[in-house]
Amino acid sequence: MTDLDDLRAELDEFAQPEKKKSLSPREERIIAGFEEIQRFVEQHGRAPQHGDGRDIFERLYSVRLDRLRALEECRELLTPLDHQGLLSGGDVSDEESLEAMDDDTLLAELAGAAGSADITELRHVRTSAEKRAAEEIANREPCDDFETFKPLFDQVRSDLGSGLRVTRPFGQYATIEVGHWFILDGQTAYVAEEGEEFDSPQGKKDARLRVIFSNGTESNLLRLSLARALYKDETARRITDPDMGPLFSDSMEEGDLESGTIYVLRSLSDNPYVAEHRDVIHKIGVTGGKVETRIANAEHDSTYLLAKVEVVATYKLAGINRTGLERLFHRLFAPARLNITINDRFGHPVQPEEWFLVPLFVIDEAVARIRDGSITGYVYDPKAAELVKA
Repeated sequence: MTDLDDLRAELDEFAQPEKKKSLSPREERIIAGFEEIQRFVEQHGRAPQHGDGRDIFERLYSVRLDRLRALEECRELLTPLDHQGLLSGGDVSDEESLEAMDDDTLLAELAGAAGSADITELRHVRTSAEKRAAEEIANREPCDDFETFKPLFDQVRSDLGSGLRVTRPFGQYATIEVGHWFILDGQTAYVAEEGEEFDSPQGKKDARLRVIFSNGTESNLLRLSLARALYKDETARRITDPDMGPLFSDSMEEGDLESGTIYVLRSLSDNPYVAEHRDVIHKIGVTGGKVETRIANAEHDSTYLLAKVEVVATYKLAGINRTGLERLFHRLFAPARLNITINDRFGHPVQPEEWFLVPLFVIDEAVARIRDGSITGYVYDPKAAELVKA
């Protein structure tokens, strides 16, 4: 006869609930990406479709869905969640896009790597409730001459794919001018025209704009209304000008190292001119190492005016193109370059080129504008001591 204690132990073991299999981070992100497609279907009553006339996000959803159907790993993971039958239907029609991705690339794309700032990331599409917050902007109508603008949208899409352009949050220095590109309500928006400026009831300058959207519509809205809509849309983005280049990443992913620091130095030189204007004479540079190491022997280096320096500001950056950024700063502040000649430690005359007569608050603004992409077209006016549109 079986011992009662042994029987109880066997019954307890038999009754123990089966442990659920934990998902890897990649599997969780693939599921999240599939759920975004499911929400699209719930909203539009159909699966996302391919085609040049479709919005860029719908086209991206359709490519993702095709690849989810094609990969056995994804089908096994998602089939229990597929209450709409998305994995079993549809045709794979965008072969060129599909063949361009190997499985590793696809899975990374499906996972929507955390922290990405790319236009194609699904988190840039808002829910219907969030979109209603922007309803105060003017109604959109079909754009009769959209074919005129379509090559521009195609070029911007290509530039984003190649990294020539990137997207940035619509930030503090949020200018809106003709030729600027944005993402609003999941649509790419182009500011094509601007009417005559006038004073708004709030006392701000305003103007009527013609804004073209990637879905073939346009809107005749006020500049302040567009700005308001962009501020309300937490996922709104500014698309940078290609002249800026890919200078910054938006965030550091787990395990990343800071890859650069913008530093601003003030000279402690006893040179009469430097001493007189010390508060507005700054050296702007970028380094991938420690700033303290960079300036350790400043008093022996003509680059630092053969004098000790103090660090007055630093800006930590990830994914930075240091050479391009330094070039941008020097070009921006070229009109205020310090014109001074000193003798190096061998008695040879030198002219340091990285010192500028620029107040620190202007450098702060320049960094902010570079971050949000609004630096395009700005120059520094030494007489006014401010950044102005060219």
